[in-house]
Amino acid sequence: MASVASPIIFKEFCPLYYLLNAIPTKVQKGFRSIVVYLTALDTNGDYIAVGSSIGMLYLYCRHLNQMKKYNFEGKCESITFVKLLSCFDDLVAVGTASGRVAVFQLVSSLPGRNKQLRRFDVAGIHKSSITALAWSPNGMKLFSGDDKGKIVYSALDLDQGICNSSLVLEEPSSIVQLDYNQKVLLVSTLQRTLLFYTEEKAVKQVGTQPRK
Repeated sequence: MASVASPIIFKEFCPLYYLLNAIPTKVQKGFRSIVVYLTALDTNGDYIAVGSSIGMLYLYCRHLNQMKKYNFEGKCESITFVKLLSCFDDLVAVGTASGRVAVFQLVSSLPGRNKQLRRFDVAGIHKSSITALAWSPNGMKLFSGDDKGKIVYSALDLDQGICNSSLVLEEPSSIVQLDYNQKVLLVSTLQRTLLFYTEEKAVKQVGTQPRK
C-alpha cells in the first residue's frame, strides 16, 4: 500500500528584529538625511549578508551574534547582489548598481584560517548593474553577470592576493541567474537559459523556444 504523503504545514516566522535593529534606517550625509533601503540578501549557516542602498554591506555572524559593516571606498552606490561562500575561508562577493564587484575574505578565529580582512576587486569590465553572482565550491572562481548581458569570470588566488578577470560570455539580454558546478555554468537571461562549458568555451541552449 502506497504511503500517504504528510500534509505541508506553513509556518509564519517573526521578523528578525535583532538583525533589523542593528541596521540604521537613516544616515546623515552632510546636511542631508538619507533613508537606508535593504537591497540584497544572502544567508548560510554562519552569516546573514544584507546589502543596502548606501553601499554598505551588513554582515551578521550567527554564532557570535555580532554585526559587522563593510563598504566600497569612494562613491556610495546601491548594492544589487550579494553571495556568500563557506569553504576553507569565508567569502562574500558584492555587486553594485554601477557594475563594481568586490570579494571580501573574512577574518576567522579558527586555527589556520584567515586572520586579516582582505578585499579583491573585479576591475573595470562591468559597466552596468550586477544582477547575478555565482561561486565555485572551492572559492577559486567567481562568475558575475549584469543587466546588459555580460558575464565575467574572475580567478582568485587567495594565498597570493590576486584576482584576474575576463569577459567570457555576452548575451543580448539581462542576466537573471547564474549557478556553477563541475566546469559548467548555468545561465538564465530574460530570453533564454543555457549551459556554458567553461573548459571548451561552448554554449548549449536549454529548450528551443525563446522566453516571451
